[in-house]
Amino acid sequence: MADHNLLGSRGEKLAAEFLTASGYKILETNWRCGKKEVDIVAQKETIVAFVEVKTRSTTYFGLPEEAVATAKQKLLVEAADEYMQLLGFDAEVRFDIISIILSGNNYTIRHIEEAFIPLAE
Repeated sequence: MADHNLLGSRGEKLAAEFLTASGYKILETNWRCGKKEVDIVAQKETIVAFVEVKTRSTTYFGLPEEAVATAKQKLLVEAADEYMQLLGFDAEVRFDIISIILSGNNYTIRHIEEAFIPLAE
């Protein structure tokens, strides 16, 4: 596995642990529907959070969360719609980003709740 894939997998594991410690129940990890993927689907009380995890080893090219551009947001919204319909969920939906800077065994994690609001089309 390439180094960047290992970094991403490690970040997703840290993010899931962070969410669990924060009172979330992890419903899915790496949920896929066609070309769409959600890193983590988590629930806390009546909210289902669709979480994009971005992990970087440095901020040289910017903060990790800055990599969640409009096209990625659109795919996340489409995946969330399909997930909610397939499972028949009736809950409030939120789109979060977990931003991780990971270097060796040291890391900083930032949970950005309601990182974006879907645009009406």
